[in-house]
Amino acid sequence: MSVGAILLCAGKGERLGAGTSKALVPLAGRPLFAWSLEALERCPAIEGIVVVGPVQGLEQGLASSGVRPAKLVAWCEGGKERQDSVRSGLSALPPSYTHVAIHDCARALVGLPLIARVVADALEHGASIAAVPLEDTVKRVALGVVEATVPRAGLWRAQTPQAFRRDWLEAAHAAAVGRATDDAALVESLGHRVRVSEGDPLNFKITTPRDLKLAEAWLASQHALS
Repeated sequence: MSVGAILLCAGKGERLGAGTSKALVPLAGRPLFAWSLEALERCPAIEGIVVVGPVQGLEQGLASSGVRPAKLVAWCEGGKERQDSVRSGLSALPPSYTHVAIHDCARALVGLPLIARVVADALEHGASIAAVPLEDTVKRVALGVVEATVPRAGLWRAQTPQAFRRDWLEAAHAAAVGRATDDAALVESLGHRVRVSEGDPLNFKITTPRDLKLAEAWLASQHALS
């Protein structure tokens, strides 16, 4: 069994207001995508990486980032929707890889233990996602008014990476009807059971300028401790 990773970098990042691709937004002196690319590169569980997004800009950003990935096997352009980008990544990933880990570059603080955990569970069970239990009280709201309080027992917030048997993932994308918010939903729709691996609150998605500042602050604190 061999595990390849698809790093999704095609998001526009309009809510960041940076005027550039989200993957190229600076984070602590590097393009955003370089942080998760380095994590995938350093994780022994990952044997090859495909980067999906604006290839010319990503190649230029990588050249100035200080990251030199030896596991990079392909670049490819992203699609209009997330599912299109994943399909492009699957097409570019050599057929020798039996399992696929998918990660959003916006989760730039992903740790190596988390990647390894998700991959190990996927190798054993066929499919796995990083997720954290929901701790906040959830309200269903309409027109600014609470309609109901939703019981949070058993509710988890999905993250990436998500990892799957390649044949399951390819079949799920081939059979997809409509758009799903993550690849696990497509695999679930075929009746496969998806294992939940313990996620990490630090593995949050950088979507807004506030998220970017939080990530900057955490990275600065780590640098100060080293």
